[in-house]
Amino acid sequence: MVAEKDLESTLDQVRANAAGPVAGVFGPDTLTWRIDREAVIFLGAGRALLLQLAHPWVAAAIAEHSRTFADPIGRFHRTFDIVFAMVFGSLDRALLSSRQLHRRHSMIVGEMPETVGPFAKGSRYCAKDIPSLRWVHATLVESALLAHDLVLPPLSAEERERYWTESRLFGALFGLTADDLPADWSGFTAYTAAMAHSETLTVSPAAREIAAQVFGGARPWLRPPRWYRALTARMLPERLRVGFGFGLDARDTRSADRALEWVRRVYPRLPDRLRYVGPYQEAQARLRGEVQPDWMIRCLNRAWIGRPQMDVRR
Repeated sequence: MVAEKDLESTLDQVRANAAGPVAGVFGPDTLTWRIDREAVIFLGAGRALLLQLAHPWVAAAIAEHSRTFADPIGRFHRTFDIVFAMVFGSLDRALLSSRQLHRRHSMIVGEMPETVGPFAKGSRYCAKDIPSLRWVHATLVESALLAHDLVLPPLSAEERERYWTESRLFGALFGLTADDLPADWSGFTAYTAAMAHSETLTVSPAAREIAAQVFGGARPWLRPPRWYRALTARMLPERLRVGFGFGLDARDTRSADRALEWVRRVYPRLPDRLRYVGPYQEAQARLRGEVQPDWMIRCLNRAWIGRPQMDVRR
């Protein structure tokens, strides 16, 4: 488990390696900013969620402690608020977000309601569990890069190594130490491949129910479009896609292909003000010495994180 003292120890490492108080943990010269600023990373959000749900402890925790069913948009905003504050916030804001996440995880404990994969009924789960945090971190890192490479020029081998080095610093904000994470990119890909084939990832009834609610949409106006559901299903390992009950017929494949073709043609031509996420644009404004983000950034922030400004203490 990640105890509070363990988190503070990793945050000391974050401070030592951060770009600066204003630039934050990463800063404008990093691959993390270059990738996570792209709105197109949303193409990987559904995949990341499903891979997290495929871990029975994560699915049980979300089913018993989350308002996903009642407030799916709120969950989307809370997730991106945390991630973007860590990536694009000032150093103080990133550390605050890390501590807030740790406190939230401290309250998420319970017992497995049934046996799923290697996890026996009645066994206790905790959101501060290191293997679970390592998997959640991996899904965010891998899915963002996968979505980026679907639309934009893929990273080189050297860039992937740099990206993973930066991602280990991102992991420190979860309380994960250097020993908790693979040492290099090849180790990371070996870890994710092993997890994809392991019994640890087993789709539980709770996971299927959550996925059906999110992607089927109890409320039609919240239902993701067919092409997004198809693209998400196609990015999953086959056994997990089957476990979640996602079909992928010829119509689905054509829908995903047409949408991806259109995105690849249009997205790179968008102006930066539309293409880059609000928190990134706010971070750039902060580096220019602007105290308040302008109206456009505030509107984009409301769409991504549910509020007009990222760097505000609450």
